[in-house]
Amino acid sequence: MNESRRAKLQAFDLKVDRLLEPTRNFTPTIWLFTTATALGDFGMLWHIVGIVRAVADNSRAKQALILSALMGVESLILNQGIKPFFKRKRPTIKGDTRFKIRTPRTSSFPSGHASSAFFAAVVLTRWSSSPAIATWFVFAVIVATSRVVVRIHHASDIFAGALIGTAMGLVAHFAISFF
Repeated sequence: MNESRRAKLQAFDLKVDRLLEPTRNFTPTIWLFTTATALGDFGMLWHIVGIVRAVADNSRAKQALILSALMGVESLILNQGIKPFFKRKRPTIKGDTRFKIRTPRTSSFPSGHASSAFFAAVVLTRWSSSPAIATWFVFAVIVATSRVVVRIHHASDIFAGALIGTAMGLVAHFAISFF
């Protein structure tokens, strides 16, 4: 990446970071984003969503299994196939001290939380109606945003993660018809 693009990317990341600073001092958003980032660890939120949907309607048990299996494939592709090509440093090593979060082991780019969140939201659209679809994407945006708020990702990391997750989700969405 040339210096001009790098400078623009850094300026964008800094602008978003400054914009989100007030959320780091407001108790309800500290709770929201700490919880969201924890639930995003290992795609836990999406596995819970699959289980809750299956418990509410046992005909969705196969969907829960498919979602969890696909989440594993998405994670493998992102963390072992894509992330190793980028060695971007995180904004902080352990995140903002106002948030109690797990210390990540991989590089910053792209965001795995954003990727898995948007991947799951897209996959879940296959089995959901409008109100639920909106809910999946609201959850995805909150999980992705939480990573910038807790200062463990740059804003550009989550945008890239969201795009990658969406693209993989669209592939999976159409591949599901073979199951």
